[in-house]
Amino acid sequence: MYYTHILLASHGTPGACAAEMAAFNLSSPDTSLHHLIVVPDFWKGMLGDDWLNNAITQIRYGQYLEGELEKEVQDNINRVSAEAKVRNISYTYEFMLGKPAECLLKVANDADFDLIIMGSPRPKNQEGLKSRMHCETLLRGLSSPLLIIPHPDIKGMGS
Repeated sequence: MYYTHILLASHGTPGACAAEMAAFNLSSPDTSLHHLIVVPDFWKGMLGDDWLNNAITQIRYGQYLEGELEKEVQDNINRVSAEAKVRNISYTYEFMLGKPAECLLKVANDADFDLIIMGSPRPKNQEGLKSRMHCETLLRGLSSPLLIIPHPDIKGMGS
């Protein structure tokens, strides 16, 4: 089964990459894939002011952090758009700063998607920031079907 208008919520983590592969596998050349990348809003005020001791150092650290986040977002866009191009799939993207569930609801409900695809939260034994996605909020507010792809490192799924 193929879909014609897919919303992919992905940000480059292993779980999100599993969602990307699922989106491509459910796509055909007639599919338009809209890629949503959300940077959680807790990064917005990240200045290191609890451990950096002067304003100049805090500003430089903030600029460094913004640059790193921008690079990660661009790398993700480049990777997904390259795969879409190879598969001859129409690709667009959108970047938002905010609460992941709220951003996904806004984008999902502003257009007519056949399917929304995202990865599952990171397993407890995996390093990294925990997902800020509030699935209950998301599930209550969506008007399109949602496919949550299991994390590749869940027992029996990964290497």
